[in-house]
Amino acid sequence: MGHPVRQTALSQAHDPRPQGGWDKSWYQVHTDTFEASFLPNGVKDLDAMCNADVLVHLPDGSQWSATVFTVAEVERLMASWAGSDDALGGAYFRVPDALIVRNPGIDNITQVIAGLIETDTFADIFQRLNHGRPRP
Repeated sequence: MGHPVRQTALSQAHDPRPQGGWDKSWYQVHTDTFEASFLPNGVKDLDAMCNADVLVHLPDGSQWSATVFTVAEVERLMASWAGSDDALGGAYFRVPDALIVRNPGIDNITQVIAGLIETDTFADIFQRLNHGRPRP
């Protein structure tokens, strides 16, 4: 089974032939500036994805992670915790490596990651997993 190719605004600007597709439970996006692997927590419609773990590999070999949520997903989770013991009944939301984005979808999140890298704010938000070594 072939992997579908997804075009993002970033990949169209930097790489005319981006590669993307499923690798077991992970959806991978390859651009000329980074590779991202998304674990969309059971969501099959990648344009609707609003909560995902993301691993990013940079050309220097470093690996980074974050958990991405949309604003609407945070609100949904907090509302679902109301009346429970979770997060004081939904009074707060905390995830140590959280990145909250306005809009859902792989394309949007890929564009946000690219923007963070381009503006040198990526390392302030994503958690570094290793010290890096360029990939062969």
